[in-house]
Amino acid sequence: MGGFRFLEHLADAYIEAYGESYEECYENAGLAFFEVITDVSLVEPREERIVEAEGEDLEALLYDWLEKLLIMVDLDGFLASKINVEYIRREDGIYRLKARILGEIYDPKKHVSKNGVKAVTYHQMKVYRDERGVKSRFILDL
Repeated sequence: MGGFRFLEHLADAYIEAYGESYEECYENAGLAFFEVITDVSLVEPREERIVEAEGEDLEALLYDWLEKLLIMVDLDGFLASKINVEYIRREDGIYRLKARILGEIYDPKKHVSKNGVKAVTYHQMKVYRDERGVKSRFILDL
């Protein structure tokens, strides 16, 4: 079963997301990203958005995925509470991801403001499969 957990780090958010598949792992990485910003349980799935990301390897794909989520937050104030990664596949030497995310625009009267994410970093980022499934680790600069 997939999920995520916050790992110890001095100043930033260090996250491990996991799942039975790459899709589930990246879904949980996205949910962890939004949980850093707000209490995701208070975000209603009112609006759907499609997000596409790509990268030359799985780490670059994770970086692009999280960066696209950060851009949605920064530009529109969009917060997600449900994420469905439809696919992650390799085409023409590039990994591609397509996801449907459900959420709503940030409302200060309704949503808790936890941390502002300044950037996604490559530092200590990794994506790998082990005997229990797929795991990713990444740091968000707060």
